[in-house]
Amino acid sequence: MMRNRLKLQQLSIRWKLTILTYFVVIFALLIGGIVLVGGIQQTEERELRKRLMNTARTVAEMNEVKQALADQTKERDRLQHAIEEIRIIQDADYIVVMDMDHVRLTHPVKARIGQRSEGTDEEPAFAEHIYFSEAEGELGTAIRAFYPVKDDQFNQTGVVLVGRTLPSMIDILGEMKRDILMILLLTLSFGLVGSFLLARHIKQQMFKLEPHEIVRMLEERTATFHSINEGVIAIDNQHMITIFNEKAKQIFSVTGDVVGKNIWDVLSDTRLPEIIDRAEPVYNEEIHMSGKRIMSSRIPIVMKKKIIGAVAIFQDRTEATKLAEELTGVKNFVDGLRVQNHEHMNKLHTIAGLIQLGKPDQALDLAFQTTEEQEHVLDFLHRVIQHDAVAGLLMSKIRRGKELGIKVEVDEQSYLRDFPERLDQHDMTKLLGNLIENAFASYDTVERDTKCISISIDQTEDVLAILIEDNGSGIEEEMIPYIFDKGFTHGKEGGTGYGLYIVKTIIDKGMGNVEVTSSIGIGTTFSIEFPMIIEERDR
Repeated sequence: MMRNRLKLQQLSIRWKLTILTYFVVIFALLIGGIVLVGGIQQTEERELRKRLMNTARTVAEMNEVKQALADQTKERDRLQHAIEEIRIIQDADYIVVMDMDHVRLTHPVKARIGQRSEGTDEEPAFAEHIYFSEAEGELGTAIRAFYPVKDDQFNQTGVVLVGRTLPSMIDILGEMKRDILMILLLTLSFGLVGSFLLARHIKQQMFKLEPHEIVRMLEERTATFHSINEGVIAIDNQHMITIFNEKAKQIFSVTGDVVGKNIWDVLSDTRLPEIIDRAEPVYNEEIHMSGKRIMSSRIPIVMKKKIIGAVAIFQDRTEATKLAEELTGVKNFVDGLRVQNHEHMNKLHTIAGLIQLGKPDQALDLAFQTTEEQEHVLDFLHRVIQHDAVAGLLMSKIRRGKELGIKVEVDEQSYLRDFPERLDQHDMTKLLGNLIENAFASYDTVERDTKCISISIDQTEDVLAILIEDNGSGIEEEMIPYIFDKGFTHGKEGGTGYGLYIVKTIIDKGMGNVEVTSSIGIGTTFSIEFPMIIEERDR
């Protein structure tokens, strides 16, 4: 038995399906045959009842029967012969005529003629009832039809009993033997061919793979998804989760089996369902999910030119971002110190020259002036900007402007204490740095006696407003709608086209608004506003 089981397991899925389907066809044919034969048996029973009752009524209305029941002995002798002819014609097992004393006047067995009938189902017939009864005999179940006999004055003089054994299921099958064999032959032949074709079609739909091969592939794929160090989430076009690997559960603090659940019930901010609607991939986009900074790539799943779902790959950048913020702040201070060192070297050379020229008083005044300027700038930035990374950035840009001959001014009324929701110092330094560098670049193609960049940062409980103005070359009015597009450059040789694109990404991230006004030869103004708190309906 074990050997037979192993052989069965080694069969190809095509043959397994063929055999299974063929057995289903045979079983369905068997059940259908039983139901059909049962229906035929019921139909024959109804027809038999009808025929028996008609025969009983016909016999009861015969004059020979009425005369025999009137006790005319000669008529009784002829009655047996007439009734037997009717019985044979009507294919009845027996026709019995009884008088009111239950004495048989006719019977197929002559020895029983003249004897009293002791049937238990006959009494209602002697009370003028017309009915059927069933009786179990050696040959099977017999249907018996009872009909009263009345004389011309409508007085009951006897009873006619007509009986016939019901055909059994075997009898019916014997009668339909040829038809059954033909049906079986055609059905089993077509069933075998159909089973084989169905099994072949299913095998093709399964890419000609065996079940154990599909199981192995599924296990390998599942193990691969769970072992990679990136979160992977996939959904179908009904937004139901099909993949949610272990790394994704760690990133978003999800527990339990979530496959088969709606993505909105598990995570409401994956931005994965929108990929199905947009039918366009998004690569390396930084988003905020579950209070974390996530780098996300989201791609629609396309099969036969139809979108069947979407998959997202997530990387938790929270720790890396914190480190980058620290490095950004250090870099900004280093840049500021580098520029400051360069400027101090120039001042020291000037002071040394004045001393050599014999003008110590002027050298001392210059030294005091330089010290006061540095202390004023440092004190001012630390007082109004309460974030070292942003203060360091502004310091470096002020020094950088001095190197380029551009005056960078920070409005004395500026103030920055908290960052807007969804934004941090990394976002703010990138935004300010790119805008100021863009302003520096605006002087590449224009000559000015005075080059000035004004920076204003104003914060209330509800809004953070940033204003950056320059008197550089300006931007053509028709080009302003395109300046935030990825890869767009304007008048900046060797530009990458990513600076203002990054600015717009940060503005969108913080749900902010930007307004750009510019005139050729006059300058450009960037005015940006961020809500400090984002309302739930805007999320």
